[in-house]
Amino acid sequence: MQEVRLVGENIEPGVYKLSEALRLADEFELDLVEISPNAEPPVCKIMDYKKFVYMQKKREKELKAKSTQIVVKEIRFGPQTDEHDYEFKRKNAEKFLKEGSKLKAFVFFKGRSIIYKDQGQILLLRLATDLEEFGKVEAMPVLEGKRMIMFIAPKKKK
Repeated sequence: MQEVRLVGENIEPGVYKLSEALRLADEFELDLVEISPNAEPPVCKIMDYKKFVYMQKKREKELKAKSTQIVVKEIRFGPQTDEHDYEFKRKNAEKFLKEGSKLKAFVFFKGRSIIYKDQGQILLLRLATDLEEFGKVEAMPVLEGKRMIMFIAPKKKK
């Protein structure tokens, strides 16, 4: 006859025969649930299993609701972006950061325009200083292939 270590509310903890543990669970109109099968003897608990599963799902749902999804918005510039386009994109970037989205700003170099990479860097650094009150720079401008990329994260609201 197999023996189990029994734990739970309203039960004297100890080692019981399996049939005795099942009878006790029946008496309380609850389920006998194996908690630690590898222990010697296996550990079982008398509880309402459906309620246990329900509470576990509820806890997981609450944790999922508390976690936030990070959205990355992109803004693309050319190395020769004029003042009006820059202002328009800066305003959009400001709006994205206020919404709580991360910002990925990049300058795209086409063909021979790669010779203006210093202008691209100046443009991104200017954007960073203009958006200083709304977000902080996570990564300084880095040239990757034909793109110069910079990340800006929104500032935490107090």
